[in-house]
Amino acid sequence: MMIEERLQTPIKEHCDVLVCGGGIAGIAAAISAAREGARVLLLERGFLLGGLATAGLITIYLPLCDGHGRQVSFGIAEELLRLSVAEHCDGKRGVANWLLDSDPAKRGEKHPRFEVNFNPQLFAIAAEQQLLSLGVRILYGVCATAARVEAGRVTAVLAEGKGGRFGIRARAVVDATGDADLAHFTGVPTATLGQGNVLAAWYYSVGADGYRLHTLGASDIPDSHKTAQNAPRLLSDRRFAGLEDGEISEMVQLSHGVVLDDVRRRRKADATLEPVTVATVPQLRMTRRAVGAYTLGEGEVHRCFEDSIGMVSDWRRRGPVFEVPFGTLYSPTVQNLFFAGRCTSVEDAMWDIMRVIPCCAVTGEAAGIAAALAGDTAPTAAAVQAVLRERGIPLHEAELENFEKA
Repeated sequence: MMIEERLQTPIKEHCDVLVCGGGIAGIAAAISAAREGARVLLLERGFLLGGLATAGLITIYLPLCDGHGRQVSFGIAEELLRLSVAEHCDGKRGVANWLLDSDPAKRGEKHPRFEVNFNPQLFAIAAEQQLLSLGVRILYGVCATAARVEAGRVTAVLAEGKGGRFGIRARAVVDATGDADLAHFTGVPTATLGQGNVLAAWYYSVGADGYRLHTLGASDIPDSHKTAQNAPRLLSDRRFAGLEDGEISEMVQLSHGVVLDDVRRRRKADATLEPVTVATVPQLRMTRRAVGAYTLGEGEVHRCFEDSIGMVSDWRRRGPVFEVPFGTLYSPTVQNLFFAGRCTSVEDAMWDIMRVIPCCAVTGEAAGIAAALAGDTAPTAAAVQAVLRERGIPLHEAELENFEKA
């Protein structure tokens, strides 16, 4: 049974760059585009910036370094790490040897990596203040629902919020939805995660042990990497694709039940324990991604790409460095749409690397520049790289030695 609709939707918003999604990638893209003088509008379906990092309580800013003493991610990725602990710093992970001490000898393979723990609420508000200071307009409780494409360009994005359905005209659009929603709406090819997502139930509590994060159901690893020894312990045998309302709702309800059971169990040893924060977004790591001009694979470690827009490390192990090609951030089919964060064009095994905070910030910064530069034609990789270089960001692994010496 179908309901036939004929709608006339008013265009209520105009901007240079529309960023869909207020997670880390969206924050980085909005900051980046605004710094290039663009009028930026950011849509966030929730009421807190940061996405999984804040509302999802994945409060670990994973490494900016390769684990052998070399920083590989720079620019807004480093800015946001420092911002995340500006109001609250617990001194854990790489705070002592990366933020408080500049001695390179204390950053080797036996030392903590350049990563931090952060307070989710304070980080979200600090990010909001940063965006507002740059003139970015934020619409909370609003998400994109459709897009109009004409002659290979997004000419309008349809959105919906408390005030109803409305249209937005923008010169360029950044898809930072995490689920490649804009790619899907515009007909760009997409792919989904074959193995699905495991159940997670992270929450914070206060009690005899102080303020603590409980990481129930930590992230999965790619099936291709699993052995009898490293397979993670699961909260449930169910897997979740994360693209259907009923399934997502069931996942959230199961997560809530796990939290309640864990609180009850812990109270047997500590009657003072109280949960203070539960995740307010589904803890889905990988759902749908775009298939862009280039698809980056995990086997391309240490490979030099002529169109690199920056570098990322492997948060799971020390050593690997990946240059990120500009081709992973766009599709030739829609010239004014750019991808950022966990919906960029990568293979499944690489997806597990690219979905985390530093990688989202690196791709967000480049996507924001590309969107700000977009006009009647798509910007070239060289044009985006020129801005990144003006910002002092090394783009190739071969540049790191000289960069460190400088």
